[in-house]
Formats: sequence, C-alpha cells, structure tokens
Amino acid sequence: MPPIAERVRTLAAGAGIARLTLDGVPSPARGGVDDQGRPVLLVKPGERLHGLDGDAVVAVNLTATRVLGEVEHPRGLVEVQGWALAVPEEEARAAAVAVAAHSADEDLFEALERYGEPGAPRLLRMDVAQVVYLTGQESGVLDADEYLEARPDPLAEDAERVLAHLNEAHRAQLRRAVAAHLGTPVGEAWLWELDRYGATVRADDLLVRFPWPVPAQSSTCLETALRGLICAC
Repeated sequence: MPPIAERVRTLAAGAGIARLTLDGVPSPARGGVDDQGRPVLLVKPGERLHGLDGDAVVAVNLTATRVLGEVEHPRGLVEVQGWALAVPEEEARAAAVAVAAHSADEDLFEALERYGEPGAPRLLRMDVAQVVYLTGQESGVLDADEYLEARPDPLAEDAERVLAHLNEAHRAQLRRAVAAHLGTPVGEAWLWELDRYGATVRADDLLVRFPWPVPAQSSTCLETALRGLICAC
C-alpha cells in the first residue's frame, strides 16, 4: 500500500466536505481542499462561523466515496482538526477555486467581489492541528507535519480515469483474472483503488490487494501494470 500519509492526502484531495463540528455541534458545510491539503469553507450569512473574529477550533469531516454501478460506497473518512481562519484577500481567488472543484456555488463570486464587506459570504481555511483517518481496515492519527508534508499520489488523476474505464468496459475480464489469481470463483469484481503501488479489487464483499513489482512512474507504466493483472487468466 502507499505510505499512509500519502494515501490520506490522496483521499482528502478527492473528497467532499461532509460536515463541520464547532463546539461539539455538527452542521452541514460546503467547501473543498486546497493543494496543500487544507480544507477551505464557504460560509454564508446566518451560519455560525460567518461572524468569526479571529479563529475557532473546529473539525471538518471529509468523505471519499466510490460509485460502483449505481451504488455509492465510502472509501475513506478523514477528519481534519484545527482552527478555522479567514482566508487573506490575496489568497481568496485560489481558495475559491479549491471550493468550486467540489461545490460550484454562485456565492463564491460574491465572496470574492464583496470580500470583507458586512453580510458577504466568507471564505475560511483550516490551520491543521491533526488528522484522524479511517480507510479500509486502517485507522489512526497523523500530526499536522506528517499530513501537510505528504503529497497526493502523483498518478491519482490518471488512475481515476483508468479505473473508471475498466469498471465500465472490462469488468468481465477483471472478474476472470481475479478468480484465476485467487483460485476460487468470483461472482462480481470491481476495481476499487488504483495507485502507483498497486490495485485493490472489490471481489464480492472482499477487498483484495494486488501490488505492482515496482511502483509505477507514469500513467503508461500504470496502465501496463494493470493490463498485466487483468490479462493473467
């Protein structure tokens, strides 16, 4: 498997913000994760954090999912704990782009155009203290440095494209290959995770990991390694 900090950063990069907890009280939230792994929130007038002056201790829950067929399944849960602070005006546009990638809300334009005005939507960003994660059978805590110094899998975007294509067009071949590897019949198989270190297949209700002999260095290497897996029938 990838190093856990890299895996958590990869999950966070593609995850949506599920909720915000302030003073022990959860509430819905909208936002995204910037390229440094920090959650960014779009806060509207009337919401609890809108009148924030200084900082506030909060926890932001990120949920990464995978749609198999028409069913959405959780891949991982990440809770970022720390402090919410206003995004500086000179960084507001980049923060808005991070939010728009997950939540294309028209109030983002108002947050930029009316930055700092009373009653305008606000952009807040997390100052990370620690990150709690639950993914598959792994769970634990990363401190801020472990999380922020890690980088998402550099092949993550290509991997998601390849994964989607295989699950759409080659599942029968994947099922036969997995059955051959396991030496037992498999009723249903989906490619669950794909990264530079290997592939994880959901075979019926089991997650089976197939590591590559060496980490893939490019999208071409990734496709070649996956082709070797599904053609080994």
